[in-house]
Formats: sequence, C-alpha cells, structure tokens
Amino acid sequence: MNQPRIVILGAGYGGMMTAQQLTKQLRADAAHITLVNKHNYHYQTTWLHEAAAGTLHHDRTRMLIRNVINTNRIEFVQDIVKEIQPKDNKVILENGTLDYDYIVIALGFDPATFGIKGIEDYAFSIQSIDTVRKIREHIEYQFASYHYGNEHDDARLNIIVGGGGFTGVEFVGELAQRVPELCQEYDIDRDKVRVINIEGSTTILAGFEDELASYAKQRLESKGVEFKLGYLIKEVKSNDVIVEKKDGGESEEIHARTVVWTGGVRGNTVVAESGFEVDRGKIPVRQDLRSQEYDNVFVIGDCALLTNPENDQPYPPTAQIAIQQSYALAANLKAVIQGQETEPFDYHEKGTVASLGEGDAIGKVGNTLLKGFTASALKKIIDDRYLLLLGGPSLLLKKGKFNFLQ
Repeated sequence: MNQPRIVILGAGYGGMMTAQQLTKQLRADAAHITLVNKHNYHYQTTWLHEAAAGTLHHDRTRMLIRNVINTNRIEFVQDIVKEIQPKDNKVILENGTLDYDYIVIALGFDPATFGIKGIEDYAFSIQSIDTVRKIREHIEYQFASYHYGNEHDDARLNIIVGGGGFTGVEFVGELAQRVPELCQEYDIDRDKVRVINIEGSTTILAGFEDELASYAKQRLESKGVEFKLGYLIKEVKSNDVIVEKKDGGESEEIHARTVVWTGGVRGNTVVAESGFEVDRGKIPVRQDLRSQEYDNVFVIGDCALLTNPENDQPYPPTAQIAIQQSYALAANLKAVIQGQETEPFDYHEKGTVASLGEGDAIGKVGNTLLKGFTASALKKIIDDRYLLLLGGPSLLLKKGKFNFLQ
C-alpha cells in the first residue's frame, strides 16, 4: 500500500506545529510528509515589531527549519509556491511540481491595503524578516541623513504608523523605546521626532477592555507617541500622508518619509489566485478545518476563515489560534487517513497580551486584567512557551526571553 502524501505549505506557526504534531501522531510509515517554505528558516511573527523598530536583532526572531523539525520524518523543500491546483492535487512551485493526497495550506498573510492610494508604493509592512529589516534600516538612514545633511528636513523624523490594532500599537511601543537611542546617537532633539499612530476607530486595541486600552494610550503618550483617532489614511505619497477625519471629511497633510502600514491582513494572494472560493482573501473552512470545497484540503492560520459557532463571528488571525488549530488539524488528518470521523476545532482562549515596549504591557487572562511589568512578564512567558512546544528546552535556551527578570 502506498503511503499517502501530505504536503504542508508554509512554515509559520500553523505549518511548523502541524509538521511537528504529525510526526507525533502518525507512525513513520503512515505517510510521506513534505514541508514547503520560501525560506530555510521559521520566524516568530509576533516578535517582528521589535526587529522593525531595532530593539531586537532580526536573527533572534528566526531559526533554521532543519534544526527544529525531524528531517528523518519530514522532507523539507525550500521553494516558492506559485499556484495550488486542488482539482488535480498538485502544487506548482517556482522550481518544480508536487503531487499530494492531502494538503495543509498555512501560507500566512499579505497586507490588506483596502485600495488606499500609494500604500503599496510608499508604505512599509511588518510582514517578514526582509520587510522589518528594511524598516529598521530605513528609519536609521532617515536619522543619519537628517544629522549629516545640509538641510534639516523634518519629514525625515516623522514616522507614521497606520492602524491601532495589535501590531501597530506594539510597534509604536518599541519605537518609543528606540527613538531616544537614535536621537542620542545622531545628536537630534527628541522633541523634533514625531511618532504618529493613525486609527479609524475612536480607540486603539479594539477587543481589549476600555480600561486597558486607555492605560496603553496614556503610557504611550507619556513616551511621546501621538494618536490621531477617528482618522483614515486617504493617500500615501513619497514624502507626505493625507489623512481625513472619518466622520467629517476634514483632511490634513502630514509630512513624513516613513510610513508603516499595519491596518489589516488578508490571506496569502496565492490562495485566491489558485481559484479557491475566498472571503476577504481567506478560504472558508468547516469546523474540522477542511475546505468547504475539497475534503483533502485543510486550511489554518491567516488563510482560513473559521467562524466561532457560539457567535457566528470569524476567529481573529492570531498566533494562539494558529497553534491550537495545528493540534486539531493533525488529529483530524490522522482520522481521515485512518477512515475515522473528524472532530470540530474547539478554541480555548488562554489570554491576550499586548506589549507597550520593554517592561510594559497590557493583558487579560480570564477575567483578570494585567498592566505593566506583570503583563510584560506574561508576554515573554507566552513567547517562551511556544519555543518550548516547538523545539524543546534547547530551542528555548537559544532563542527564549526567559531572562526577563534580569
């Protein structure tokens, strides 16, 4: 009997943990497993805002895939996915083709620009190791150019962050820590630097209690971050951003040479381009994480649109959910291979934490609200727990933030 061929696309949280779980739940001769990823490394997406600001080196966020997965059980293919052909059970790569019996789509996200003019041309996104490295280098270049240039262009010192959700707020928190260091290095008055967060809602961090969101805003403002709430970015130019008041049409032009867009994500564009039925760039999936169109196609993470049966609302695209989905997916894929019934995915909210910079954060665990150092410590514990689950104590010792008490 031939082994069923399982292909996992993407080595993010969902893809890596699915690969790891399949090696635990399936015998070595039960299936041939292939993991495909563009790069030869996996990275902590939830740490990218730190690397973008320059408060954490990008190498701390990544780890070689071959050092984490069991290469005796999983074939790793470093290549770029160009197209999925679900009717023919094929994946077209830049350098070849893979056939599969079962596929796991965990390709991650692309920025959702909502058609805003100039976003794709002039704004950065916190998306990958490459993009955050560009952001860090660009910001440092602007400070250096201001210092060494004959004409002091204030636009070089203005940093606009579009979006007041998790990524945007955590990024400005890191910038609030990094900017004073850059000012000292390049002899620039801190008061000349503007870090501006623009959010269409009247509050940041939607989903958190008002008490926690207010604390976050107050703490960041005390560090020099400006908030323009109730404003929308209408256009991004090479040196300017046009914003407009959401409810009144009042517009304003802000001079800035650095714009970072964190205002939304959609499923990887490969998904829609492959002919799947999509909603907001995501594949609607059944409760057992299989595509509604194909019984042998599983989808998790940012590419999956999964509805919470309790309130009929989509689950948010978080690392926590992707990791939990990987466990359920591996169990369901094993069940399908063995001709057994699958089980619905049951999400367990373990708490939510948002960083506000080193030593400061907000969080909620159950009904308990956390602020400051306690929340920051919890954030690092959560990060370290993932490393422990993925690669055991050795990976934790190499990459972990376990030294937060020092």
